[in-house]
Amino acid sequence: MCRTASCFTHSTEEEGVFINVDATGFGILDRRLDWQALGVELPENTDVAFTPPRCGLLPNRFRRPLLTPVSQAHAALHKYSYHFRLTETIFETPAYRWVPWRAFTEFESAFNKACGNLNEARQKVLDQYDEIRREVIATFRQVAADSAQRLEATGAIVPEDLQGRVISSVLSAFPTEDELRQKLALRFQVGVILLGSEMLREQRLATEERHRIKQVESERRMERLRVSATENSIQQQMWAEQEGVRLKLAAEEEDRKREAEVKDRIRQMKLDAAREKLQETLSPLTRWFRLMNFQSDSELDELLGALESLAAKPTGKSKRQASNASVKAVLDDIVELCYRDAHELGQPNRLAALEL
Repeated sequence: MCRTASCFTHSTEEEGVFINVDATGFGILDRRLDWQALGVELPENTDVAFTPPRCGLLPNRFRRPLLTPVSQAHAALHKYSYHFRLTETIFETPAYRWVPWRAFTEFESAFNKACGNLNEARQKVLDQYDEIRREVIATFRQVAADSAQRLEATGAIVPEDLQGRVISSVLSAFPTEDELRQKLALRFQVGVILLGSEMLREQRLATEERHRIKQVESERRMERLRVSATENSIQQQMWAEQEGVRLKLAAEEEDRKREAEVKDRIRQMKLDAAREKLQETLSPLTRWFRLMNFQSDSELDELLGALESLAAKPTGKSKRQASNASVKAVLDDIVELCYRDAHELGQPNRLAALEL
């Protein structure tokens, strides 16, 4: 028997999968209501059991679309699966059915469609949640009013807070928006059969897989550390190179500034020297031309004496040591001419000089 079960298990595990459709949370759509909340007084000291009534808390046009996907999922499972009594014994429940691998894709597609229908129906309820809630409260308010009328017709005492108790009971049982979002779930579970050696083999494989995962994680961690260290080293090298380039550029900029300052100073010194040289060269002429603007005979005599003194000096040895020989020659010629003209002007008469 054990051998037969092991062969059967191996065959079914290789050729398909055991699946159970699990629908949870749909009980919030139907709730049991308290008799007293409905204004019904049960007889005391009786052996008869009165089961509280169940009521759909949502209007049927919203409640049925929420329940239909559950039936669709179970129908898909029954359509594409097989039932084995041996698996019912192993799983201790008839919920698991065997789906061959060739039919699994079709089953999964039908199941996903049912889940999509559930999500669509749930969204419609959430979009109109406040209107649905008001509609349900109005319906139970009418039920409470009808119960009060029946009680009065039978001569029973009608509690003053009957309507309030009914509405309070309904509101406490009415599903909230969060419950509709989170509790309504439709999924399928995969069943695994482990018998004897199969269980030991799975345990061994699980242990080996854990060790492999740890090794892979360790290798990944070491690789991340290596990459991080490499990146840090490259970053430090880049920073050092950037700092070196920055310092080099700063030094070059400082050298350029110093060079510009020195060259500007040298240029200014040259300009000052040239200006001083030009001043030294032109100062005698300026003086002589100023003397030639004489106003009296005494000034003319002074001019002639100065020109005679200048003409008597050697042409190549000026008092200020002019460096340009050609300039000196030209100045000597000018002095000679000025002297000659002044002398000639002084010979005829003083009036002719004044006219000139």
